[in-house]
Amino acid sequence: MMMSREFHIRHEEATGVAFPTANPGCDADTPRFRNTPPLFQKIFPWFQKSITKGYVAQPRSGEHLARVVAGPGFAVSGVHWSCGNRQTEGREAFAQSPSGQAADPQRSRRLRDLSAGLVGLTENR
Repeated sequence: MMMSREFHIRHEEATGVAFPTANPGCDADTPRFRNTPPLFQKIFPWFQKSITKGYVAQPRSGEHLARVVAGPGFAVSGVHWSCGNRQTEGREAFAQSPSGQAADPQRSRRLRDLSAGLVGLTENR
């Protein structure tokens, strides 16, 4: 979120490119968790489905990301889109406010500048 917000500040006005972020939801039984302990891989999907009700199936997760990338109404720069969290049909995506740290422009600028330095970029605005 911090990098996206910094790109929004640096580039959106000049380029017209939107820089949103998206949370696809907790697709707890995908290969994303392949490097976690086996017990975690077994318990976490059950926990997300049964206790938190935050589980999102992989197809729904992908659909949400595709909507944010190409769907009408999502081309809002600097916004974080949540998929509506649950498997319940009809739950609409919504713009979610960033945490205080993620919304801090100095932190975002510093993260971007440190990252650019690590990969050899020198442009600073």
